[in-house]
Parts: sequence; structure tokens; C-alpha cells
Amino acid sequence: MGADQYRPLHELLARHVPDGAGVLDWGAGLGHLSYVLAQSGYRAVGFALEECSFASWMDWNRYRFVRGGPSDPVRLPFASSSFDAVASVGVLEHVREIGGDESASLSEIHRVLRPGGAFVCVHFPNRWSWIELAARAFGRSGHAHRYTERDIAQLVRQADMTLIERFRYGFLPRNSWARFPEWARASRRLADAWNRADVGASALFNGLCQNYAFVARKPGRL
Repeated sequence: MGADQYRPLHELLARHVPDGAGVLDWGAGLGHLSYVLAQSGYRAVGFALEECSFASWMDWNRYRFVRGGPSDPVRLPFASSSFDAVASVGVLEHVREIGGDESASLSEIHRVLRPGGAFVCVHFPNRWSWIELAARAFGRSGHAHRYTERDIAQLVRQADMTLIERFRYGFLPRNSWARFPEWARASRRLADAWNRADVGASALFNGLCQNYAFVARKPGRL
């Protein structure tokens, strides 16, 4: 149930990032995307401000991890034009919480991308998400920073990149399935039914979906 929420990311990678490309997993977290990138044949590099906790299950012949300095939340320890693509999964919206800001981070991502390279961003919170609004109404924590289409367009323009795709997705909640028994969480049949319901609800109530996904490209050609 939870893993299927990342389908938009895999679809965007397939559309916009060529096979065998060098991809930076910016903010590698628990390593899920890093693992998928490496197993999919990309030349994957993970970056985070903390040591990776997933070393035991990564194939280090296909993957490299670089730790950043927590004293500098923006600077990336890579040469200019190092990557064909950079992927962000629920990272960009949190940079202000550690002393950075979105524009500075995107400018640094622009620097490490090769000309024609793509920045693929998913799980970027929608300002008008009904799930976020409901969480706040009931006193639960949500994202401190949420965004509109205009915000995304402005951030991309300030970073001297071109917005080539953007959409909202995820009307139905996913994380709440963590409370269900394992047989329900792992059921392919239930997941497929939930996905179909989510696609329909997202089309009907698109403005209230939880997340944005977008792809921005650095000028030039790979």
C-alpha cells in the first residue's frame, strides 16, 4: 500500500531520465530510492546530511553514498555538471527547517546538473491538500511549508530551469495503512483497488490532492 504512492516517481524517471544515466538521490533518507535507482541500472549516488542506515542491503558496486556537512545545508560536495538527473522525494519542502531555502538548494542542483539534465521532484506538498487541512484541524502535525503551482513556477524560473511537467496526485491517504495488519498492507489486490480509487478521486478533486510532482530541465542537451 505504501510503496505504490511512489509510482509517479518511477514513471517520471522512465519518461525523462535515460537508461544508465548518472542520478543523484538528493536526501537519500532510508535508501529506498537509492536502491531502486541502482537496481534499475542507473549510476546512482546518494547524498544526505546523516550517515546512511541502509548500508547492509545496498550493492556498493552499483552505488556510492556521500555525506554532507550539517553546518552547510545547501552546498553539494560535487563538481559542476556531475549528474544527468537529480531526484527529490519529500526533501525540497524541508530545507528551510535546517537553515537553507528552496531557491538556494535549486540553484545548487542546477550547478551539479549537466546541460539538459532533469530535476525530478515528487511528494512536494500542495497548499490546499485536504489531508493536510484535516490534520491541522485535528491538531496533528503536517508540513510546515506547502506550495501552489505559482510557487513551483517561480522556484524553477529563479533556478534558471524550464518546467516541463507538473501535476497533482494522491487524493486518498496512504500512510494510515500502516495501522492495518500486514496481510492487508501487503495485498496486491487491495493495493490495486486503492490505486484505482485514488486515480478516480484525484481526477475529480485534483485541487485537493496531497502532492505535486514536477520535472524541471537545465538548459542545453545531454
